[in-house]
Amino acid sequence: MTAVYTFDIYSSLDGFASYDDADWGPYWGKQGPEFLDRRLAVYGEEQRMVFGANTFRLLVEMVGLSTVPDEALDPVNGRMRSLPTTVLSSTHEGPLDWPDATVLGGDAVEAIAQLKEESDVPLRSNGSLSLNRALMAAGLVDQVQVTIFPVIAGQTGVEPIFQDAADFDLELIESRTFDSRTQELIYRPILHV
Repeated sequence: MTAVYTFDIYSSLDGFASYDDADWGPYWGKQGPEFLDRRLAVYGEEQRMVFGANTFRLLVEMVGLSTVPDEALDPVNGRMRSLPTTVLSSTHEGPLDWPDATVLGGDAVEAIAQLKEESDVPLRSNGSLSLNRALMAAGLVDQVQVTIFPVIAGQTGVEPIFQDAADFDLELIESRTFDSRTQELIYRPILHV
């Protein structure tokens, strides 16, 4: 059986994954109790995290073992960090500052296709934009889970999520609203031909 692969991304309403030099705070300052409970539940499920090299480096800087001890982590990042993790990288060397992380080199599309066949748990990738755009184009992403925060980051937004992506039709699988303002949309992507 093939494991389900979910591309899980946070976004401003105008499609940016993050912001630069702005005083928004984590989650654009819009995290509420319902949203945080949902993220704890998502990371509480048995699964394997998948990150590209750049996203993994940023995560290690923010919440790596040597950066933040377990007791100092917020619950959401603590749960994410505790999950088994695969890092796709041809350049990452040395020990990984992450509890249960392994590195896969070589072609990312081939590596994920093989991992999907071999994994007995679902795969989830939070961030890793260029990696996930390539995996979507190859037909390896089963679900796109977009959490839209109620902000427009027109002046400070960076990393347009789907910039240069292929064209896709999206089939809505599920939708939720948290804290009367933040939306989670889960889609099945279908390459538009």
